[in-house]
Amino acid sequence: MTHHSPGKEQSGGIPVGSDEGDRWLLVAVSGALAFVAMLDMNIVNVALADIADGLHVSAATAQWAVLAYQLPVVALLLPVGRWLDGVGTRPAVLTATAGFALCSALSAVAPWAAWLVAARFAQGAFGAVLFVLMPVLALHSVRPELRGRAMSVPATLGPLGAVTGPAVGGLLLDHLGWRWVFLVKIPFCVPALIVARRAMPKDGRLRAPDRRSVADALLVTTGVAVLLLALTLASDATPWLLLALTAVPPLWWWLRGPGGRPVTGVLRSTGLLWTHGAVLTSAIGFAAMHYVVALHLRRDDGVSATTTGLTVLAFPLAMGLAGPLGGRLADRYGARPVAVAGAVLTAAALLVVIPLHGGWTPVDVAWRLALGGIGMGLNGGPTQALVMSAAPPDRTATVGSTVQLARSLGFTLGPALATAAWALTGAARAGLALAATAACLAVPLLARSGGRPVPRPEQTVTAHH
Repeated sequence: MTHHSPGKEQSGGIPVGSDEGDRWLLVAVSGALAFVAMLDMNIVNVALADIADGLHVSAATAQWAVLAYQLPVVALLLPVGRWLDGVGTRPAVLTATAGFALCSALSAVAPWAAWLVAARFAQGAFGAVLFVLMPVLALHSVRPELRGRAMSVPATLGPLGAVTGPAVGGLLLDHLGWRWVFLVKIPFCVPALIVARRAMPKDGRLRAPDRRSVADALLVTTGVAVLLLALTLASDATPWLLLALTAVPPLWWWLRGPGGRPVTGVLRSTGLLWTHGAVLTSAIGFAAMHYVVALHLRRDDGVSATTTGLTVLAFPLAMGLAGPLGGRLADRYGARPVAVAGAVLTAAALLVVIPLHGGWTPVDVAWRLALGGIGMGLNGGPTQALVMSAAPPDRTATVGSTVQLARSLGFTLGPALATAAWALTGAARAGLALAATAACLAVPLLARSGGRPVPRPEQTVTAHH
């Protein structure tokens, strides 16, 4: 009889938690890196005018400091996921973290715009690796019965990084200057690098992608990049959404080829397509609501930037407080019922935000946002655990990449769709109704999702023949 003990490494070199000691330091690393990777998606937005002035370029050119990071982060997720399933996890974590920090430093000292854009593009590529690795690292750093708590760490801290980015960027901009917007991530990366180097067992090596993988990456990158550009441009002019149609051919070609078939096959065989839909619609609802509420308070109600920032901060604060609770409840009662309960609470909160009008005080808005934050906190970790626990042992990075892609597309789609709804109707409530509808869709999708857990090496025993 061959027995695989819980403390061993499994396919791909990913450490697995054991009864002798769960690696909570690695879970903390996954949360810290998820935070900084998501922080970088929004923190630079507030500094674009200062970057344009400092580097003597136009506002349109400065915008590439944001796009050059966001495009590779999202476009490379799927190719990176398949690549990571066949390489050592420890060298991948160390290389991606060090590369991310180095590119932050290079961005901060950029003497001209081309330098900055190149550094940000490289940082986006390292960021894509981090996005895929973080849930996988958290999943396998603890025993199965603690995975809800472990998964709640990156699942909570990642979105917190996204929503706190503008506030953190504004503070740095006012007191230290635009270059510190890039340097702020380094104090997170260096300790994470040290801990990962000491705590992760040595496993395989990195290897260069083969020719087939490079071709797949080009197809996916082309399709996703065009889609993201269309959504970004549509925030200023809705007709740009039509550009998204040109993303269909390369993505369809990839899906029908040898690169895409294994990915879709894994999702179908594990019953996770519905769960991915829930992740996508939840992210759309969250991002659309956050965008519309902040814009309404500033533009329509004339609320100060400080008051607006404090008001919308109610959502991430409540989410951060509820996240650990969601993980504990998932470990005790199961991931699915807790995830569904969190989705129901989030949908209810977004429904009561729809009547938003000028008569509401910031407190009236804040308590509704806090209710939604509690729901998202309860939902995030359990949903992530539900997805990752159903992944085959040799495809955890692939599944991690697909769920991260669903979430990232939701964060991008939300503001674009809300802007289109607002522009067509002339009312902020249309954007909020769209956000609430998306959040409501997540409930039946989560309830229906299959999420059939796959036996893992630490849970299986090979019988005698």
